[in-house]
Amino acid sequence: MERPRRRLRPVGLRWRLAGWMTAVTLACTALAFVAVYRGTGTELRHQIDQELKGDARALIASLPLTREHTPKELAETATRYVRDQPFSASSTLLFAQIPGVGTSTNRPELFSRLPPDNRETSVEQAQENQLSAHLLSAPAGFSTLALTDVGNLRLLKVRARVAGDGAPVTIGVGEPLASVSQAQRGVANAFILAGILALAGALLASYLIGSRVSRPLRRMAAVAAQVDAGDLHPRIADPGGQGDEVKVLADAFNHMLDRLTEAFAGQRAFVADASHELRTPLTVIGGQLEVLASQPHPSPEEVRRVEGLVQAEIARISRLVDDLLLLAKTEQTEFLRIEWIDLPAFVGELWDGMSLLADRRFELGEVPRGTLRADPDRLAQALRNLVGNAIDHTAAETGLVRLRAEAAPDERVRFLVEDDGPGIPLDQRERVFHRFHRTDSARSRAAGGTGLGLAIVRAIADAHGGAVTARSSPEGGACIELELPGFSPAHEGSPPAGERDRKSVV
Repeated sequence: MERPRRRLRPVGLRWRLAGWMTAVTLACTALAFVAVYRGTGTELRHQIDQELKGDARALIASLPLTREHTPKELAETATRYVRDQPFSASSTLLFAQIPGVGTSTNRPELFSRLPPDNRETSVEQAQENQLSAHLLSAPAGFSTLALTDVGNLRLLKVRARVAGDGAPVTIGVGEPLASVSQAQRGVANAFILAGILALAGALLASYLIGSRVSRPLRRMAAVAAQVDAGDLHPRIADPGGQGDEVKVLADAFNHMLDRLTEAFAGQRAFVADASHELRTPLTVIGGQLEVLASQPHPSPEEVRRVEGLVQAEIARISRLVDDLLLLAKTEQTEFLRIEWIDLPAFVGELWDGMSLLADRRFELGEVPRGTLRADPDRLAQALRNLVGNAIDHTAAETGLVRLRAEAAPDERVRFLVEDDGPGIPLDQRERVFHRFHRTDSARSRAAGGTGLGLAIVRAIADAHGGAVTARSSPEGGACIELELPGFSPAHEGSPPAGERDRKSVV
């Protein structure tokens, strides 16, 4: 039976950061090593080439290159000069090849076919003989040869012509490259030690930095785990000293948790209020049906009474369900159907219908000429809710309900619905737009509606990018202001909106 494979645990941020920092440090160290290593070798080789040129000029200057001197005299002069410059692994190889005489050098064993000495084998001596042939046959200019006892040798060969028709003299100057190799080995050793220390320091520093950077992230993960378990109370403490980015992230995380807490609390309150609102009419319906069922032979009048109550409560439930569905639709992108509205015609037609809803003193104020870009159905619904709310809070026959509109800055329009009722207390002017909120607890739910009318008005205003507020009216009652963007004032002499193919729908 095949054993299940063990899942590898993902590498944490600290170790990933340490790995990346180590890799970057290693790459930078390698690039610096290559640059310094090659630069050191190039610079030392350049210095050796300059020294070889100087030694070649000095050797040429020591030779009497005139017609009065024979090749033998040239050879003797060259021999005296080069023998004063003994050769070793850290000095210069000098030789002068004079036609018809031979080669004068400070390393005779390289140019003479001698038997092997006590320290050399015949193979080593053969290699030296082969190298001497390479030295003599090397082309003019700079070249690099490998010597058995010395290693790499930098060679410069120059031809010096004797005055007159004399044969040219070949001057050779060579210097071992051991100093270059030595310097490069020192650079390599220094970089190996520095690289080890740099890698260790980078690994330690990146791990500590990763631990410091990831500490608030680990706290956020712990808080998120508590939130996932259902506890919405934990918050991220102030990450002092962690930098602006981490502080912004912590503040955003806390703000998100605050919004979630508020949303869940609102959802619970909404469910509780909706359940309560639905339970009341259902209780009334159930009670009336029980009363009707307890009578063996109920009278027609009793049946009609129960029927009227049940129908009223069913209508109330239907309105509540419709309002709840409308509030749910406000969060959808297809909630609005925007078009241009001729504002005076729209308000006039809407007001003609609303003024017949109740026996009140209805007044329609001035409406600015122009067009408004909005959803006519949703705007009409919002204004109907505001007027209906004013009707509910004013006295029959004598109560005042006024609607007027005015242009606002930034191409906005403001609708004001005023009444002379009891008004809205200052501490409730924001809460009246919450779902199921009622300012008058003395009125029954049957008379006061579902408590969703102003909440729907706010949802419609938010969907349009507008706002709704409550304040006192000049008549002493309440004044609800609905402000919407997208208003285009009409200019003097412009044609009516209908002639510009703009619709007005109520």
